[in-house]
Order: sequence, then structure tokens, then C-alpha cells
Amino acid sequence: MDPDFTIGRLSQQTGVNIETVRYYERIGLLPKPPRSDGGRRLYDGDDARRLSFIRRSRELGFSIDEIRALLALSGGKGRCADVHALTVRHLGDVRAKIADLRKLERTLARTAQRCARDASPECPIIEALSAPKEQR
Repeated sequence: MDPDFTIGRLSQQTGVNIETVRYYERIGLLPKPPRSDGGRRLYDGDDARRLSFIRRSRELGFSIDEIRALLALSGGKGRCADVHALTVRHLGDVRAKIADLRKLERTLARTAQRCARDASPECPIIEALSAPKEQR
């Protein structure tokens, strides 16, 4: 990449939408870049690496706060054990979500199976969705 390049080029190189780049700047995940004489944002390779790190972290489901922590620990400023601990906590959250989704899948499958799929105005799916929590 050029030593200084525009937001469009940064977006293209990292696969991060331009509006998302601006958002990451607003919330402090990405430092505000210097500007050209014409007022255009100018980025460098370090910005591209940081933005790629953020994008990949988001793809893996890390929250903005978790990414802030990972960024703070990166670059030799933290211990690998701290990164591991944060990752293991996140993995636990992912596993809990997977368990919730499996339960949701079973519930939806059971409910859909009870449906006669006919012209009747009574539908067990609508009844299940309308039932009080204790009856579900």
C-alpha cells in the first residue's frame, strides 16, 4: 500500500465498509488519521493492519469492548495469558449461544411438526406463539 492512502483504498484493501471505518474512528477503535491539504483522511499500513485485526475480531464475534481489550493487549503491551483468558471467556459465550440456538431449533421443529398445513383457521404455531410463557 502507499504510505498514505485514502479511506476508499483502506476500505478496499481491508474489506471494511467506509461508513464502518468512520464509525471505528468515532468510537476510538481506529485512531483519527491525519488529513491531506484537501481535508482527505490519510491512512498507512499500520492503520490497515489494525483495521484488519478489528474486522477479523468482529467476524469471530468479539464485542467492541473485547476488541478494545485485545487491542490494548496487542503489540507486546500485554501477556498472552491475558489474551487467552479473554478468548476463553468469549468461547464460553459462543458455546452458550450455540446451546440456546439448538434449543430454539428443537422448539421450532416441534412446533412446525404439529402444524397440519391445511386450510384450517386454527394453527398450532400461532397458538404456541400466543401461549403464556409457563405453557410453552
